[in-house]
Amino acid sequence: MSAANWVSAFLEAQAAERGAADNTQAAYARDLASFTGWLAARKRDLASAQRGDVEDYLVACEAEGLAVSTRARRLSAIKQLYRFAFEEGLRADNPAVQIAGPGRPKRLPKTLSTDEVDRLLEAAESHGRSADDRMRNTCLMQLLYATGMRVSELVTLPLSAARGDPRMLLIRGKGGKERMVPLSPPARVALAEWLNRRDAQETLKKTEGKPSSSFLFPSRGKAGHLTRHAFYIMIKDIAVAAGVSPAKVTPHTLRHAFATHLLANGADLRAIQTFLGHADVATTEIYTHVLEERLRELVLDHHPLARD
Repeated sequence: MSAANWVSAFLEAQAAERGAADNTQAAYARDLASFTGWLAARKRDLASAQRGDVEDYLVACEAEGLAVSTRARRLSAIKQLYRFAFEEGLRADNPAVQIAGPGRPKRLPKTLSTDEVDRLLEAAESHGRSADDRMRNTCLMQLLYATGMRVSELVTLPLSAARGDPRMLLIRGKGGKERMVPLSPPARVALAEWLNRRDAQETLKKTEGKPSSSFLFPSRGKAGHLTRHAFYIMIKDIAVAAGVSPAKVTPHTLRHAFATHLLANGADLRAIQTFLGHADVATTEIYTHVLEERLRELVLDHHPLARD
């Protein structure tokens, strides 16, 4: 196999063996295209590149002003590609195996207060050009906050997941891993109302000879469902209507709010890990910053020496 075909073979293996999502494969493809292009400009390729070449590429990325997270992701893609090449016998060594990535600063996740979330949920009820749009938007926002789903998980929810007034929602996450997340009463109401409207839409489509959709939130686009980009724009508009700074509001901040508010109200960290679909509890531990604030308030409010 020529080095030029390594990337396509690697991506196929990721999809077949690890169940890598389309978004993950697209990110690998972009990062590896950048690296192979950089090598080609220096008359090198994946087969001939050495550790020094990989390190020089990372230095070039830093000089380009790329964020630490971007550089770390690119190095991860390069390491995984060379591990694949080594395991497949395409190379006798892995030139990237001992390269340490740029340290990622541990930043607290941006989140929202319960009042801000309440205003967003209320604004969603009146946002949209039609009654159908408003009902769909309400359901989207309620489900996002009630479950802490990733936006890609939300927009690709199958219609079958909503059947039977579920108390628990089955979510297919990264790597095809499934998890169950309980639904709050408001989310169940919003889901039931949208499902009734959604079924009416499907009935109308059948009478018009149009194909039905298997997604809970369908779209006429190529993907067949509401896209992440469309939802991102929608949530920004809802933020404006709610009087919440759009800079603070993304689909991911609703996910952070879900976890932070659960933890602040006494939820177990392991349970939150399960709800979020984190493979490692260490990823979930970043939300413990809310406990520090609660403990500080507890001491200031109740310690006898802090009363003054």
